[in-house]
Amino acid sequence: MSTAPTSTMPTTPPAAAVAEPARPRSRRKATSSLSLHSGLAVMAFVAAFPVLWIAYISLGGDKFDYQHPGRILDHPTLSNYGHVLTETNFGTWMTNSLIVALGTTLIGVLIAASAGYAVSRMRFLGRGTLMYTFLLTQMFPVAVLMVPLYKIMANLGLLDTYSGLILIYCSTAVPYCAWLLKGYFDTIPVDIDEAGRIDGLSPFGTFWRLVLPLARPGLSVAAFYTFITAWGEVAYASHFMLSEDKYTLAVGLQTYVSQFNSQWNFMAATSVLIAIPAALVFYVVQKHLVSGLTSGGTKG
Repeated sequence: MSTAPTSTMPTTPPAAAVAEPARPRSRRKATSSLSLHSGLAVMAFVAAFPVLWIAYISLGGDKFDYQHPGRILDHPTLSNYGHVLTETNFGTWMTNSLIVALGTTLIGVLIAASAGYAVSRMRFLGRGTLMYTFLLTQMFPVAVLMVPLYKIMANLGLLDTYSGLILIYCSTAVPYCAWLLKGYFDTIPVDIDEAGRIDGLSPFGTFWRLVLPLARPGLSVAAFYTFITAWGEVAYASHFMLSEDKYTLAVGLQTYVSQFNSQWNFMAATSVLIAIPAALVFYVVQKHLVSGLTSGGTKG
């Protein structure tokens, strides 16, 4: 008889007491998520707007349509692209840019990977000095390096040559890529190198056959950075490539603007065409970009 009051004890109040504090927490979570997505949407718009604006201007039939954007909606046309592809040296500029960009990517990534692997795995005199020298070279602006590099290229007979321009671009891209790949190689266990040596591989064989396949994400980031460095560079290309048949796309783009005439519609159309190969390269390596950048920054 004395147990009746205890058997009818309610069990719902504790559940209600636990459920009520969850409401403000979930409201704060929704507000935080909304703020985050709104901020990301604004940043995405800011990043995409210049590209979309250039693409929109390229549809204007007159070179002054960029001053009156509303007119383009009334008569959009693809005639600018037809003019660029058929009546200019766009094909030559594209070929030259591909030769220089792909050559820079191949040679630059190979040198940077070799340097990054050597510093990551080997202990030799001047190891730290070498990496800090790479870092120091990034502090000099293009204007300071232009005259010394021009004299060096002239003395070596490399002016107005693809190899000379590739060499200059490699000097710009290799230091950064060496630092990036050194950090990525640090994340690969040393046991893999030791296993390769036990199997009879040389140090280069271990590097080429075992380590490089594992470093594919880091190599993708380095290749993308090197390609973009060579693809869109203007200053060196405009001063070191002296013949019109050696112009790259960035230099050829300048031919639309002169002292008395500026063909902005053709320039906009060419800019869109220039962006297509870079976008394709980004699409190919995008799945490796995040992992390559984050893994390369975890250890140094």
